[in-house]
Amino acid sequence: MKDGSPSGYPEYSLAGKREKEMLAMTADNKALNRRFVEEVINQGNIEAIDELIDPGVVDHAALPGFPTGREGAKQFFAMMRSAFPDLHLTIEDMIAEGDKVVMRSTWSGTHQGEFMGISATGRRVTVSAIDISRVADGRIVEHWEQSDALGLMQQLGVVSPPEQTSGRV
Repeated sequence: MKDGSPSGYPEYSLAGKREKEMLAMTADNKALNRRFVEEVINQGNIEAIDELIDPGVVDHAALPGFPTGREGAKQFFAMMRSAFPDLHLTIEDMIAEGDKVVMRSTWSGTHQGEFMGISATGRRVTVSAIDISRVADGRIVEHWEQSDALGLMQQLGVVSPPEQTSGRV
């Protein structure tokens, strides 16, 4: 009974091993997403996409007019860096389980170049988003996103905010 187990043998189970493997995978998947944010989004290293995203990635949030797969991601982030050269994303929360990573974030930047047909306004914007990535073999293979697109358009002056009413409804 050296280790405190009733049998005197070390406690070892497949569930314990599986749990350790899942924890390691979860940590690796979170690290991959953090690296993507830091290198691609914050530093503008578009070429890092080749290492971090699978060539056949399925992006459920891809914008119209962009190609599918890794090339679409490259074009999207190149456009974002051109439109917002000081683009910076802050991870507010990151939760992972199994092969999925959920990230709540805020990105900000100054609109200094064309963005989706909108000429530079010089306005500083801040946008909140929630992303879900699925990871396989150390690369992002699937992506979903919900972001405050209306808030972005209002900040850029393309869409007017709702009129404020006085009094009760």
